[in-house]
Amino acid sequence: MSGAGESALQRAVSFQPDTHCLYHYQQRNARPTMIIERSTYSRMGLLGNPSDGFGGKTLTVQVRDFAAILRLWESPELTIRRHPRHDPFVFESLAELHRIAEEDGYYGGTRLLYAACKRFYEYCTDNGVPLREANFTIEYDTTIPRQVGLGGSSAIVVGALQCLMQFHGLTEREIPRELQPQLALSVEQELGIKAGLQDRVAQVYGGLTYMDFAPEYMREHGHGLYEKLALDLLPELYLAYIPHSTTSSGKAHNLIHYRYDNGDPEVRGAMAQFARYADLGRAALEAGNVEEFGRLMDRNFDLRRRIYGDEVIGEGNLEMIGMARDFGLPAKFTGSGGAITGVLSEGVDVTEVRRAFEARGYRFVHVTPVDAESESAEQPGSTQA
Repeated sequence: MSGAGESALQRAVSFQPDTHCLYHYQQRNARPTMIIERSTYSRMGLLGNPSDGFGGKTLTVQVRDFAAILRLWESPELTIRRHPRHDPFVFESLAELHRIAEEDGYYGGTRLLYAACKRFYEYCTDNGVPLREANFTIEYDTTIPRQVGLGGSSAIVVGALQCLMQFHGLTEREIPRELQPQLALSVEQELGIKAGLQDRVAQVYGGLTYMDFAPEYMREHGHGLYEKLALDLLPELYLAYIPHSTTSSGKAHNLIHYRYDNGDPEVRGAMAQFARYADLGRAALEAGNVEEFGRLMDRNFDLRRRIYGDEVIGEGNLEMIGMARDFGLPAKFTGSGGAITGVLSEGVDVTEVRRAFEARGYRFVHVTPVDAESESAEQPGSTQA
């Protein structure tokens, strides 16, 4: 059994994403210490996005291929452990500093953990939820490609909040599941990150999720309407992405939000249409109409391109979309750019497609959808070191 002092990065080579929630125990000063470990998977928007930020609807799925790993254990002082790769403050040279800043940005996951702890405490205090009088150490690792629209930041936040809930013995009675996505979103809002609820809902609920963010429903209930659908409704899916993307979803949405908020009929009409694509896509999946589902994915992207424009979409994204469609594959953004997804049509040579994408510097993955909730229920509750 690995010790608490071992970093998540050191264990990354042996990380298995299907280990959703484990309990380990080790002897420290003749006293058992619980170590909570959670893996929160990446997510792909299949239809409806970006309407989730505009009172719309989406279909979203988690995939096993990438995850954020959170570990938390009791300790004398409350400690947020800095990730040696994603939160560096020591560099070999100025050139290395520049390279890391270009690839990963200026901020890693430490600030997300800091804000998650703060907002968790505030939520519990404001709602009269009692907490243990105990400190902890928390750390993270992640295999989710950064800034490509796969829910990398939200995975760290959701995983951290779930670890904190478990550490303090809290369940959905104290923090209802339907409110957990909003708590996670408030963490990123605390940091000035502009985002919607889609990623957080997908990572709290897991699997294939239909989401309706109708303003009237949210005002009445305090949250959206979230429904889990059977994973076996989905066809085979692929993912292609740009390594070291510098896409900023906030920048992409700022002008559209401005136009929407000022009643622009084109933008408002587009958001209503995106929401309809989610409904039509759900109906297509339930009818087993894979071809229609793929056509809707293409239409979702084409409408997005018309509203946002090629400059915002970006040259690399357009190239990936074009390459996928040249192979006869439907293609749309998984989020706000940097990664695309679509139906992996029958008869397509996956090896040939992968080689073509990699020759242009992209990554191509035949993804595996996952229902983390079902998997965690199948895992043994604990092991003893």
